[in-house]
Amino acid sequence: MFDTATLTAYLIAAAVLVFIPGPGTAWIIAQSAAGGTARGVQAAFGLETATLIHALAAGLGLSALLATSALAFEVLKYAGAAYLIWLGIKAWRSAPAPADAAAEPIAEAVPAARVSARHVYLRSVVTGVLNPKVALFFLAFLPQFVHPERGMVWLQFLVLGALLSMIGMLNSLILSFAVGRFGRRFAAGGGRWKERLTGSVFIALGLRLAVQQRG
Repeated sequence: MFDTATLTAYLIAAAVLVFIPGPGTAWIIAQSAAGGTARGVQAAFGLETATLIHALAAGLGLSALLATSALAFEVLKYAGAAYLIWLGIKAWRSAPAPADAAAEPIAEAVPAARVSARHVYLRSVVTGVLNPKVALFFLAFLPQFVHPERGMVWLQFLVLGALLSMIGMLNSLILSFAVGRFGRRFAAGGGRWKERLTGSVFIALGLRLAVQQRG
């Protein structure tokens, strides 16, 4: 399906793009800081599921629609921005940690860590799906490595998306473990600051997405 030269060029380019900090990186850092390594990993799985959804959608033509329809782009953009801002406000309004939380294990010291894995995963999927920048990335980047003459264009998109997702997952796992480990040192200080940090990141991402222009 792909020759060696094409695949090598794609993997190098994909790795460079993944390791450049962006909204996905900020999301993983915020989740890991709020709930530790486990929560960061759960968020990573959600984001990479969204990557695969975008890859399949690109193969089926959704990305082309977003690139040619200003209305479709604006609807998805503002829906994603509103969702992120809502998450940020919710985090800011969450109850502070109990005064004696520092004496408890990490899972008890940080209220955010009690959020179910399923909830974190689904929130991350929605966050990733509601990011038009990702869809437009697939439109602008992946087609350079897709060859219609080889057939099954949708499958080529999906394979390339899966490879990108694997690289992204590796990057997210490294971030999750690093931030989760670092965050433990501050557990004794209570969880309120972590909720506010998380909320601030979400709101900033939402505002950034709202002012994003079509490229």
